[in-house]
Amino acid sequence: MVVELLKFKVLPGKQDLFMQQDAAVWTKALSAYPGFVSKQVWSNSTESTEVTIVIYWRTREQWKAIPQEEIDEIDQKFDQAFADSYEMIEACEYIVMGE
Repeated sequence: MVVELLKFKVLPGKQDLFMQQDAAVWTKALSAYPGFVSKQVWSNSTESTEVTIVIYWRTREQWKAIPQEEIDEIDQKFDQAFADSYEMIEACEYIVMGE
């Protein structure tokens, strides 16, 4: 299993809307792809503008098999749904050990 971790800086007071639109757009789209296992969205209790998204994929190959054009299309839909500014501040991946 591989874990995709994304951190965003979101305008103060907009985290709830960001998370709602993320679920409606990104989670809905990604869950249809083979290899998608689950997704969690975390709000940082000490940094109110930070939102962390953790996506679990069965394999890295299944995750990376999603065409970039489709990722770009989903990203455009999200940007239309969440018109406020946000910034990705970290993107990394982890391999789940011991499986």
